[in-house]
Formats: sequence, structure tokens, C-alpha cells
Amino acid sequence: MKKKRVMAFGTFDHFHAGHEFYLKEARKLGDELVVIIARDQTVQKIKGRLPDTNGKERLKAVSKSGLAEKVVLGEEGDKYKVLKKYKPAVIALGYDQFAFTFRLNKFLIDNDLDSHIVRIDSYQPDVYKSSLIRERKNTPKP
Repeated sequence: MKKKRVMAFGTFDHFHAGHEFYLKEARKLGDELVVIIARDQTVQKIKGRLPDTNGKERLKAVSKSGLAEKVVLGEEGDKYKVLKKYKPAVIALGYDQFAFTFRLNKFLIDNDLDSHIVRIDSYQPDVYKSSLIRERKNTPKP
């Protein structure tokens, strides 16, 4: 029997409880979770800055969590190429993920991919958001 594959995407800088929640919720949507880690240059393009940790380190952190069957770096060129490769039944997007999603439905239709898009709720975004964690780490202690 074919496994129901779920794909999740993200930067996963400063891997934290919010990321863990997102991946656990995504994992509940199928039998196999494939996580795509955004490449450094993609993060730079989307957020206007490089992540604090490089792609290989972020990939290691997500892999170490044990929440996904497969963790890979995203494509350098065509960001949608991984969808053709893995053909997920479900695409799990985080509550704050909007980059590359505006063309997602059209891409799925144009490529005969029958993926269902699900948006995962936030987990204490006032505490567990990478930008807030980075801010706290960079704020000098009094």
C-alpha cells in the first residue's frame, strides 16, 4: 500500500518548539513526512538576510529531531521541482509561510499533482518565532 506523503517547508533557523509543533502537526496528516530546508540564498531572497545558521546545520537540527523520514535542502533554481520529485499527497504550510505559495495551486494543476494544501496553526507565535528568538539572543543583558 502506498504511503501518504506529507511535505513541509521552512528555514528552521534556531530550531525551537514552534518548529517542532509545525512538524508534529504536519506528520499527523500522513504516513511519511518529507521536510524541505530552505537554502541560504533562498532565505536571503525572501527575508532580506542570511539565516543565522547555514543550511547544512539547519538540516542536521531538523533531522536530529526525528520528526521526519526525510530531510533535504531545497532546490537552488525551481523551488517547485521538489513537488514533482516527491509528489506529496499533502503540502503542510506554516501559519506565516507565504513565499512561493501564490503560484502553488496553479503549479499543482499544471503538473497534474493532486496535493492537498493544509495550513498549520501557529504555536505561541509571541514566544516561538525565529525572529523573536534571534532578537532575544542579540539583545545585551542589563
